[in-house]
Amino acid sequence: MRAHQLQDTALRYFLAVAQSGSITEASAHLHVAASALSRQIAGLEAQLGAPLFERHPRGMVLTEAGEILARHARRAQLDAEHALGEIGALRGLRAGQVRLATSDAFANELVPRLCADFQRTHQGIQFSVQVLPTAQVPGAVRGGAADIGLCFSRAPEKDIAVAYRQSAPVLALLPPGHALARARSVTLARMARYPLALPPPETTVRQMIDIVCSRQGLRLEPVLVSNHAKTMLHFVASGGGLSVGSEVAARHMVAAGALVARPIGDQSMDLRDLQVQTLAGRSLPVAAQAFLALLCESLAG
Repeated sequence: MRAHQLQDTALRYFLAVAQSGSITEASAHLHVAASALSRQIAGLEAQLGAPLFERHPRGMVLTEAGEILARHARRAQLDAEHALGEIGALRGLRAGQVRLATSDAFANELVPRLCADFQRTHQGIQFSVQVLPTAQVPGAVRGGAADIGLCFSRAPEKDIAVAYRQSAPVLALLPPGHALARARSVTLARMARYPLALPPPETTVRQMIDIVCSRQGLRLEPVLVSNHAKTMLHFVASGGGLSVGSEVAARHMVAAGALVARPIGDQSMDLRDLQVQTLAGRSLPVAAQAFLALLCESLAG
């Protein structure tokens, strides 16, 4: 049985339109006629005595009443998934799904390795992994698209509970044998003398770097800009230059001797946390709760 089979049809259709902002897109996703969606939403509005959407040429926007109902519908959806997870647990974690939203840094090595480890013990568990920009991970958890979020953060997030947190300073990544690899720590000014690979300006790491550089009057001109952590790691390992990243993202390549990681001594480059996030007040399905414990244990170790 799927979770949507435990939900009221009208609420399920309403939530699909709320999430997509379009009856046409929701119709395609659900494989239901647009006229049927419109009738169900009109019926809800008649029962509640309030409009749920503002109709615009470019889409449907929730009203205040619609926002309230959407929160209820999302909770109902999550409760249905939790019930199915508990029933699956009666069969010894041989059924269920774990949905993850993660930023790119964790998607290359940590998450796939842990999914494989978990499935060796619990072969019936399915995983869904979304790789999102860091800023979008909490939204996926809040909206119910993910059970667990894994990302870096510098500030508290509304309606987000932090199941695990650890400091995650930005590190310099260097090829073995590089002149700076012998130093105990480096600075951005010293790194600027060499070819650099950096994330794009809209990312948190780049913004941290740009603030530090602005204070110092330092200008960095990267030879490679990428939002893909693995691209930058392999650029360094191939001898193309230096880069920056997290200990978690570079851990396997550092252990293999392909990279060297050094602290960046500039002030404020350590003001970042790694966070494992869940929806505040939500009881996770049994499979997701078990994977959450494995994830937190791995990060702590």
